[in-house]
Amino acid sequence: MGGSSSLLPQEALGEYQELTFLNKQEILLAAPAPGLPRALPHGGAVVFASSSAYKRFSELLPREQRENACSVRVPKSQILTLPELRANPFQHRICHVFSTSEDGDDSMSFEDFLDMLSVFSDAATSDIKSRYAFRIFDFDDDGVLDGKDLEKLVNCLTGQGEEARLSSIEMEQLIRNVLEESDIDKDGTINLSEFQHVISRSPDFVSSFKIVL
Repeated sequence: MGGSSSLLPQEALGEYQELTFLNKQEILLAAPAPGLPRALPHGGAVVFASSSAYKRFSELLPREQRENACSVRVPKSQILTLPELRANPFQHRICHVFSTSEDGDDSMSFEDFLDMLSVFSDAATSDIKSRYAFRIFDFDDDGVLDGKDLEKLVNCLTGQGEEARLSSIEMEQLIRNVLEESDIDKDGTINLSEFQHVISRSPDFVSSFKIVL
């Protein structure tokens, strides 16, 4: 292969294939898909109209660092320049959940980037997708979805404009309705198993929560 894809060691490629739901082409194919990249925020999904994981990641780096793309981290500010994330209401949460940065800056390594693509791929299971969706929606990272998480979730989905924002009464009623429907043990929060129970009744979840490479 030519271009930046040749810089990815074959042994690393094999490991990435074993550890993700991605195939060889999805990991490093350097040829972009026909048409322009597009971003479709749909139920929290990120849709990538591209076939170049390694190439796109390396292009976020300064030219002098691209040969070492597997060993450097891309700042969150650069990750968010991707059109597919820039238009997504959960962009900051997605970076936070998939980043392994010990500094807490939500920067991404190439492996972090692959993990993100793998989870959002068609090949990922419903169980994997729902676990990561739960983490993305758990804004305070406390392991449950409470009223504050649900309020932030609704605000992300409805937008920040005054016309779209729900009134406090509408928000409270919506949160009560969600908890009444989803909070099986009636503890005032939604845990992972309760969230997955709700997801199991949503046939469109798996098809919408994806990245198309």
